[in-house]
Amino acid sequence: MSSIIPIIRKEFIHIRRDPRSLMIIILMPILQMLLFGYAIDMDVKDIRIGILDQSNSPASRQLVRKFIGSDYFKCSTIIEARWQIEDYFRRREIKAALVIPTDYEKSLRRETITPVQILIDGSDSNTGSIVLNASRQIITEVSFETSGLESMPLQMTSSIWYNPEQESSHFVVPGLVAVLMMMICALLTSVAIAREKETGTLEQVLVAPVQPFAIIIGKVVPYVALASLDALLVLLFGRFWFKVPFLGSPLCLALLSLNYLLTALSFGILISTVARTQQVAMMMAAIGTLLPSVILSGFIFPVASMPVALQVLSKVIPATHYLAIIRGILLKGNGIAVLWPFSLYLLILSILLITISVRRFKIRLE
Repeated sequence: MSSIIPIIRKEFIHIRRDPRSLMIIILMPILQMLLFGYAIDMDVKDIRIGILDQSNSPASRQLVRKFIGSDYFKCSTIIEARWQIEDYFRRREIKAALVIPTDYEKSLRRETITPVQILIDGSDSNTGSIVLNASRQIITEVSFETSGLESMPLQMTSSIWYNPEQESSHFVVPGLVAVLMMMICALLTSVAIAREKETGTLEQVLVAPVQPFAIIIGKVVPYVALASLDALLVLLFGRFWFKVPFLGSPLCLALLSLNYLLTALSFGILISTVARTQQVAMMMAAIGTLLPSVILSGFIFPVASMPVALQVLSKVIPATHYLAIIRGILLKGNGIAVLWPFSLYLLILSILLITISVRRFKIRLE
């Protein structure tokens, strides 16, 4: 014990003098508990629904109030013509559309079967299933209110677009591409400068007549090629192994994916300018990419069900925007006309991260 106690005392002194490790030990469990507790919510709420009320009668308006008065739906758009529904789906403005026929009220009075249609964006298979079940529940309630328990005057017909078989792989695999590329690219470049600091080769770079901007760009470019190869392999594997559809333009996907890869690599370079060791750099990259990309991007859990503060935070995360890009191109056939706002944000973020990295990079060793 006489030899162990000094070692224990020394280790406590070391922990006390390392505030970063102490902060991670104390704050990380609390932050993860808060993040998981609020973000992991399997109940889908406030689903954006478009209303095409061709009847425009008191009975149809009552049905609309039933939908938007529930916890599941909120009216996002009043649709004027049927052909507009696909445009709203492609622009991600609605997740479902309620179509009420012209003779809705007259059909109810005649006590015949009255059809009501629900169109669902199936690119998110989890949300699509919940929309379908919630719609059936509301239609059943309205039918009982209209005719009691004797009959079911309302008959719901549903159509699921973009993923009619409700294959979960069509939803998960594009999300995995976004998460894996963000994590791998950030890890690749996060150790780029930290490795040179540890091995002592950074001095040779700093004595060369090279500006910090050239050093940062030179560190990023080689990893762009490696990351592009990684992205191609993952996409091909998802297409031919998991049979994920590819309805959009390969060129459009390649260009917008390159933009996303640059964002991820730039984030890794920024970490590398801050971290002193490769171990710290890799830990920062893993924490800064994996958890936010999985929990807050909409990869698994719908963003609309999260608290407002986390919804705002999700808009900052690059994977959130790339998920809209890759799912839009693969499952909906979207083009640059629809996806340019997401790509523009990624481009601005890449430039911002590179600029901060250049300004933080010191050409003199401490």
